[in-house]
Amino acid sequence: MEIKKASLDDLELIVPLFDAYRVFYEQNSDCDAARIFLKERFLRNETLLLLAMDNGKPIGFTQLYTTFSSVSMQPIYILNDLFVISESRKKGVGEALLNEAKEYCKQAGYKGLALETAVSNPAQKLYERLGWVKDESYLHYFWSNT
Repeated sequence: MEIKKASLDDLELIVPLFDAYRVFYEQNSDCDAARIFLKERFLRNETLLLLAMDNGKPIGFTQLYTTFSSVSMQPIYILNDLFVISESRKKGVGEALLNEAKEYCKQAGYKGLALETAVSNPAQKLYERLGWVKDESYLHYFWSNT
């Protein structure tokens, strides 16, 4: 298995994975919209997407976006997406992607990585084993523009 930093040249490898990720989260499949969304992120330099490959086949990805902490005045990566195809789960792919994201964070000199996940997500055990700390001090709110 190889983890590589994806670029616009990898778009057609990523689209099916990204679409499957969205379907996993109960969204309708839409590869055309996924392609447009991802292409825009690459063209605007708004994403760091790490792609897991196994013998030339894409098997997983994680996507990071940059934000900032005003208090510490430092950049932070938001680990927004993490997905591994079902037949490659429980084989260390997710762990490898998370560890590679940490390395990119260190190399960039960013403050850290943030992620949020569903309370029911079993990956919490993996996050905690890899040194992620559950934040129980803050509540998260979201306003939806309907």
